[in-house]
Amino acid sequence: MTIVPFDDRDGVIWMDGRLVPWREARCHVLTHGLHYASSVFEGERVYGGQVFKLTEHSERLEHSAEILGFKLPWSVPEIDAATRQVIEANGIVDGYVRPVAWRGSEMMGVSAQHNTIHVAIATWEWPSYFDPAAKMKGIRLQVSPWRRPDPATAPTQSKAAGLYMICTMSKHQAEAAGWHDALMLDYRGLVAEATGANIFFAIDGKLHTPTPDCFLDGITRRTVIELAKRRGIEVVERHMQPAEMADAQEVFLTGTAAEVTPVGQIGEHNYTPGRICQTLMDDYTAEVTKPATAEVAAAE
Repeated sequence: MTIVPFDDRDGVIWMDGRLVPWREARCHVLTHGLHYASSVFEGERVYGGQVFKLTEHSERLEHSAEILGFKLPWSVPEIDAATRQVIEANGIVDGYVRPVAWRGSEMMGVSAQHNTIHVAIATWEWPSYFDPAAKMKGIRLQVSPWRRPDPATAPTQSKAAGLYMICTMSKHQAEAAGWHDALMLDYRGLVAEATGANIFFAIDGKLHTPTPDCFLDGITRRTVIELAKRRGIEVVERHMQPAEMADAQEVFLTGTAAEVTPVGQIGEHNYTPGRICQTLMDDYTAEVTKPATAEVAAAE
């Protein structure tokens, strides 16, 4: 398979208020965000030329930056508009959007009070996060030795770049051992999430999902909870012990990239994707592809 590197592509990226040629969207090697992880980002999906829940994502980007102690130079409506601009400029109909904000290079050290805050938004065509054939069978998760941190030790309610290093390590380890992804426990040893997606367990007709008190309450997670409730499926948000995974009949992940992805195995536990997985996969597809009339009207 030929890999096209992300720094050598055609198109444009919105960066600090203007569209720049893709290959020229660069920052210096002494950027604070690279050395000290003072960077936040979002992951968004484009369906039919519209970003699903764009404003919610822009608001979360702004909130993540505030948690890390910096303010974005652009408002949420301005970031929404910039996102639409770069999608149109690149001709993206169905794809992915990556907004990112970071501290620049004026100061190099732990303290960076006077560094410029930069914002960039890139978009590209991107298919399903997992191989479609594997997705329909249910992906396989290894249990990671790395754990989601205590909120007293890390900004766990922000989508901060530094929080994802243990996710990369966990996913690499899982893939090297022949798994698709990894399930992460939290600092208490409770079930948390996968490396880039929230998790749900169908147990005796109800959906159980871990309380997001030390990891992100995902936008897709909240959407799927609402879709389940519309179907009359009871959703229970609670702390879950790893042993309870044996009680589930169906399991699935939710995320902007993963969408709704059935799980066929977690460690020693096996599951068969069934009615609940299929129903919510179908309902989510219908939700994200319906005309975004309200958002389009707001933009106008």
